[in-house]
Parts: sequence; structure tokens; C-alpha cells
Amino acid sequence: MDGGAAAILTRLGVGDRIVGTAAPDFFAAFTGEERAQLDRIPVIDPGQGNAEAVIAARPDMVVGISTYSFGGFDGTPTVDRLAQAGAAALVACEGAGPGPVTDLSATLGFVRETAGVLGVADRGEQLAQQIEAEIQAARPPAGTPPVRVLALSSAPAAGQPLMTQGGQSLANGIIALAGGENVAQDAAGDFASLNAEQVVARDPQAIVVVTGFSPQSDAELTEAIRASPVLAPTTAVRENRLVTVPQSILLSPSVLNGRAVAEIAGGLHTPAG
Repeated sequence: MDGGAAAILTRLGVGDRIVGTAAPDFFAAFTGEERAQLDRIPVIDPGQGNAEAVIAARPDMVVGISTYSFGGFDGTPTVDRLAQAGAAALVACEGAGPGPVTDLSATLGFVRETAGVLGVADRGEQLAQQIEAEIQAARPPAGTPPVRVLALSSAPAAGQPLMTQGGQSLANGIIALAGGENVAQDAAGDFASLNAEQVVARDPQAIVVVTGFSPQSDAELTEAIRASPVLAPTTAVRENRLVTVPQSILLSPSVLNGRAVAEIAGGLHTPAG
């Protein structure tokens, strides 16, 4: 259902079984030969995955990195509709437990589960260990004070609430592993809404700019957030501590989640400037 799932299947060595993918924009975070390999996968829908196009590809199994991929976006197939067409569904993040997410067990679990279903459990374990090693290498030293973080995918509009990542989002876990503390981690669910007064009171020391949703370029989006009057009183803007991360490796399970941890950790724990 998306390039993120296709990349996991490819890393597991079963890319030759993929009949097609939707949402190929997830490939943008990849480079080199891996990107070239992913680009060779047939694209059945450049959008989120039209149900008719998905079913017409006649898959035995449809894999997605988000429950939103299955009926959550307009036109995407539900799990029931896929079952009626003879296709099983395998999806990550089918529900977080109570409390904020503090790690990437969702990613590691999905990699292992997918590998087991496809009969390549050993490869799944190797890939999970590789991702885990990348995460551990990127983490700040034990005892490093956490940095308060606000994640934004658009510049705040005057008089409107700010939409950010909640405590049960995968992004919350990535931020925590990078040595950050999401200022909205007390909000249950994937997303949270904060008003301007709450943001100023919680005073984020850094802003993670989530790219991939805005029609603006990454640089334009970052500048718009930096220039927002709503955020001007925050330590993050005063010290110019903003780090950009693609949504495709921050908000959902990805073989590049370790890179997201590294990029955020680098932005949080290097001198501001």
C-alpha cells in the first residue's frame, strides 16, 4: 500500500514478490542502489492506493505501514473488501498500548512479523537487529538532559490551534530515543492540538519540522515555521534550533527510522545556530 512497506519487503529479500505499490513518494528518503531498486517496483497508484487498482493487481497479500492505508484514506480498500477479493492484509501499528510511545518496538515487531508471515524469519531478525543497532548508535549518552521538542508539519496560523504529534505516535518514540521530550506527549493518540498559550507555556527548546505534507519546499516550510509570530517567544526559535525530517521515516515504521533518530539527535544536541 505504500513505499515504506515496499522498502521493508525489499530489505527482507522478497522484493521480487511485489506486484505493485501505491504511495511511491515514500521512496524519496532513499538513495543510491536501494532507491534504484525501489524505483523498479511497478506503481499501481501514485496516490494512497485506489481500491480498484489494488484489487486489479491480484495480490495474495496487501501490506501497509499504517491502519489509515486500509479505508482510512478516500478510495483505499478496507480489510473486508480485500478479503472479499481473496487478499489477506498485514498492517503495522494496529494499536498502541496505554501511555506514551518511548521506543520503536512497533517497527521492530512489524519487521519480524512480516518476515515470519513470508517465511524469512531469519532475515527479519537480522533486519530488526540492524535497525536497532542504528538506533542505539544515534542515541545521546545516558544522563543527557532531555530537550523539549515540538513537531510541526505546517506553520501555525494566527488564532488557530497547532496540530502536532501526540504521545502514542511513532514520532513520540523517535523523539524520545533521540534525547527529546515531546511537549505534547501527555495527549493520548497519534495527534494532538495545542493552542498558542500552551505552546509558549511548554516552551519547546527545539522544533522538528515534519516535511512531506506541505506544498512548500523543505527550506520554505522551515523558514515559515521559524518566522511564525506564535513561535517567536519559544527557546527553539530564539536559539534557531530547528531540524527537518521527512514524514515517511518519522511517522510510521520504516527501515530508515534509525536515520530519523540520528537526524533529530544531531539537531537536538549540537550547538544552536
